[in-house]
Amino acid sequence: MDLVLEAADRHLLTPYVYPAGWPEGDPCRQLLSLFVITNLGALALYLLFGTLSYYFIFDHELKKHPQFLENQVSREISYAVRSLPWISVPTVALFFAEVRGYSKLYDNIEDSPYGWSGVFLSMLSFLFFTDMGIYWIHRGLHHKLFYKRFHKPHHLWKIATPFASHAFHPVDGFMQSLPYHVYPFLFPLHKVTYLGLYIFVNVWTISIHDGDYRVPRLLRHVINGSAHHTDHHLYFDYNYGQYFTLWDKIGGSYKSPTSFEGKGPHDYLRKLREK
Repeated sequence: MDLVLEAADRHLLTPYVYPAGWPEGDPCRQLLSLFVITNLGALALYLLFGTLSYYFIFDHELKKHPQFLENQVSREISYAVRSLPWISVPTVALFFAEVRGYSKLYDNIEDSPYGWSGVFLSMLSFLFFTDMGIYWIHRGLHHKLFYKRFHKPHHLWKIATPFASHAFHPVDGFMQSLPYHVYPFLFPLHKVTYLGLYIFVNVWTISIHDGDYRVPRLLRHVINGSAHHTDHHLYFDYNYGQYFTLWDKIGGSYKSPTSFEGKGPHDYLRKLREK
């Protein structure tokens, strides 16, 4: 995140926003800047990619499903927009630790003992590490001690739209993002790669709520896509994973998506029309 902060300081904050006597390295200034940048960035990613997905990918026929709520889209957006600032508070603390040099993020490819192969391997390990972490955190949030207070608001959306992707209780939203932020404190990761993965994570979260259940046949039971996550919203105890089905299979919570078996939301709508 220090790359973003440096760019913001150089092009906007130092020349136009902050007093000349307030140094860029001041901790209070960095925290304030990170809070604003994190909120604006998260909101921009959510609204931009959520809107694109909603208008160009999401099947609006799903809005006719009996479990699609009245005014659901506006409610999803409202909930997300109100939650994001609260989610950003602990997130900014972790970004601040990165900026102050406590993580294992590095600037140049030459700084990695493995060069470009290390960058590629770190991307794969990031995906598998975060998928594992999210699986167990997500499954834990379904425990009766936590579900009603923290995770139930996200399950209000049985037939989700892309705008449901970030409509979490703040504690829920931060906990499920925690593996992404913990990774660079445990393992070396290129800074630009980290930013790219951060954007990818947000786009992927939107994509598994987009109602587009198409997955290449060979990957249907490997990739955790929208079909899998829709069944999680509908049937509760299945498909907790983020990218892959690996941990659901290990944990005994994998469910073959109903949409692959002719029993999904679209099939239900088709049967309603036939009646």
